[in-house]
Amino acid sequence: MKSQLAIYDMDRTITRRATYTPFLIHAALQLAPWRLILLPFVILSMLAYVMKLIERGRLKEINYTLLIGRGIAPEKLDPVIQSFADRQIANNIMPGARAAIAADRAAGRRLVMATASYRLYAAAIAERLGFNDVIATETQYDGKGRIIARIDGANCYGDHKLAMIQAWLQREGLEREAVHIRFYSDHISDSVVHHWSDEPVAANAHDRLVRLAEAEGWEVHDWSREAAEPPR
Repeated sequence: MKSQLAIYDMDRTITRRATYTPFLIHAALQLAPWRLILLPFVILSMLAYVMKLIERGRLKEINYTLLIGRGIAPEKLDPVIQSFADRQIANNIMPGARAAIAADRAAGRRLVMATASYRLYAAAIAERLGFNDVIATETQYDGKGRIIARIDGANCYGDHKLAMIQAWLQREGLEREAVHIRFYSDHISDSVVHHWSDEPVAANAHDRLVRLAEAEGWEVHDWSREAAEPPR
């Protein structure tokens, strides 16, 4: 019998709103409020990304440096991470997502979060929601053991997300043919993972993904409006 996996994206799939910029602002408020005067530069970096002058991963590194700094000790950042995760659980999780996660857990599926967000805080949110494993964008450490803005490896987005999920399966000793994978996401950038999975689900999807899901015959859920259980 195949092992059962339920893999979830996080931002706007489980959460109502994206988490990365709110996390940076939360961290700046907790650690160095003066950094909020740098928000115009954050907006400029976002415009540079929209104009395709910088890549998505580089955008993350720039904004992290602006609002958190070049390096911070893990023990200093951890209380910020925990308070941010608590806030997300209290105010930013869709009831339908909670229901789907609970149903997958009750069915004995191994719960995996696969997100482009930094593991720094995504893991804390995943832990509170009862996930077993997290695949996420990793950060590097400098020679003093401080967390720095530079991404370690690839940004867990698009094709890189699929590659990172596949690498995780290999590390866990799971053959693709020996697992049944249900995958939930809201965004067209994850369609490569949808196609690769056994049960693709478009959750809270934007128009492009809804159109693709309808053409492919995938499940479509709007967890902002429904406390839906996942497909059986």
